[in-house]
Amino acid sequence: MRGITVTKGVFPIPRVQAVFYGWWLVGESFFLMTLMSLAIFQGLGAFLVSMEEQFGWSRGVISGAFAITYVESAFLSPIVGHLVDRFGPRRLVLVGYLCMAGGFFLFSQVHSLWQFYLAFLVINLGAEVGGWLPLIAAVNNWFQRHRTLAMSITMSSINFGGILVPLLVLGLDSHGFRWTTAGIGAFLLLIAAPAYIFIRNRPEDYGLERDGGAVAPASTTASVSKTPVHEAEVEFTVGAALRTKAFWILTIAGIASGVPLMALGVHLFPKLTDMGLSDGTAGLVILVFTAVALPANLIGGFLGDRFRKEPLIAGFLVLQCLAILLLALSDGSFSAWLFAALYGVAFGTRLGMSTAIWADYFGRSRFASIYAWSFVPTNLGIVAGPLFAGFLFDLRGSYAIPFTVFAGLSLVGAAAMLLCKRPVLKLASRHPLPTT
Repeated sequence: MRGITVTKGVFPIPRVQAVFYGWWLVGESFFLMTLMSLAIFQGLGAFLVSMEEQFGWSRGVISGAFAITYVESAFLSPIVGHLVDRFGPRRLVLVGYLCMAGGFFLFSQVHSLWQFYLAFLVINLGAEVGGWLPLIAAVNNWFQRHRTLAMSITMSSINFGGILVPLLVLGLDSHGFRWTTAGIGAFLLLIAAPAYIFIRNRPEDYGLERDGGAVAPASTTASVSKTPVHEAEVEFTVGAALRTKAFWILTIAGIASGVPLMALGVHLFPKLTDMGLSDGTAGLVILVFTAVALPANLIGGFLGDRFRKEPLIAGFLVLQCLAILLLALSDGSFSAWLFAALYGVAFGTRLGMSTAIWADYFGRSRFASIYAWSFVPTNLGIVAGPLFAGFLFDLRGSYAIPFTVFAGLSLVGAAAMLLCKRPVLKLASRHPLPTT
């Protein structure tokens, strides 16, 4: 230990030799987002089956709760983004995890469909307030040169949570959904306070600068080094960002890549079984996709910090297009395994880059607010994707057409990224970062 720094009455940071605190924050964010991925996103299928067995509700009725949460998120995101920028990620994480804990306690007491819908709305409210957006914003505050790698490691938790789904299934099978959901609620309640204590909003509050080191004296900060990848950042306001072409092109690319992802999350398993794979083999194919995506996250983070992100993201979206097209037009088991490898690489590598580029373009002082506004059309599109695939399957008895459309959407996203350029804000000055 080399001592501690205390600023503005916040908790001190222990300065451990050779370990920048931002990387500890990445580890904490990875842990918290893994819990969310396991209990909420990746675990949806397990809860769906449990509710169907417990109450006899149809899958369509149960899936309605999941669809409603995305509509809820679409309209909550701009509010949450403003709160993150105004009050800092720490407070939002505390409130969000307490809310999620309460939602899971409600879930454990469900006896009717309206109670199930209410519980999921509360859980999703907590996940929206204290989950992905504030944690990514916190990581963004602590990094610039290593921003993409830090975000990629944090976001690999989405895939890691999928690997842990068998533990959730084991809990549901052995203890039932009431004890399992109550246990999740209790655990979230226990970690809320420690998460709040150890999250740090900004390195400047502790006499540090991004990526490590002490803040340089004022006389030496006037010049900012530039490279082709790390240009001097300009801090956009929300209004200025919304008036740029780059914002809308990135949003289109987000919709084009996000809609296939969510649709596959719902329909991939039945598509694989339709191809003649057993339930166990289909589950293994999905596990392979998830396992491939984990190291791909790190590779994408490494590449994104060293090369221009636009052509990289475009290239991996083309790979995503080929993977989905292969699944749409083929019925052999070899195609399923090849899809898992290709899609795992495509999804994993671009995940961190697709988020970090927003900070590259628009700065960090209003990062959460600006990025959150893109979620409104994106989440509404994500809701439509699974419904579109399900409707066409019911109509034609095949996933060929919807999956081909999803492949085409990925290609649209690739074209959008090739057209995207860093926005320019005339007469811009660096806005002071919001205080907490």
